[in-house]
Amino acid sequence: QVQLVESGGGLVQAGGSLRLSCVVEGRTFSTAAMGWFRQAPGQEREFVAAISITGGITYYGDSVKGRFTISRDNAKNTVYLQMNSLKPEDTALYYCAIRGNTGDPYYTQGGYDYWGQGTQVTVSS
Repeated sequence: QVQLVESGGGLVQAGGSLRLSCVVEGRTFSTAAMGWFRQAPGQEREFVAAISITGGITYYGDSVKGRFTISRDNAKNTVYLQMNSLKPEDTALYYCAIRGNTGDPYYTQGGYDYWGQGTQVTVSS
């Protein structure tokens, strides 16, 4: 059974930083591209970042470019999201996901097979 467990969320002031982690179990992590999405109340789920199997290729949503960094440690079955210069508009539930084989683009929910339960990030002004 594939499980993704996110952690590292919390409450932070604007301008602060957080690092999210996502541990993958039940699946060969080193063969899976990964992504992070977020969803604020009343909003659609939004693409944040994605990373290739080796970590050599990364993609970011326009709203987080230059502030967030996605990375992975295949030895630890873990993908990370380093979030700097946080803004109140970054407040959301953050999800990690495993890239699927549907052919859907990496920036769409349909491009991912498995999802974690999410970790809450709240940025105060």
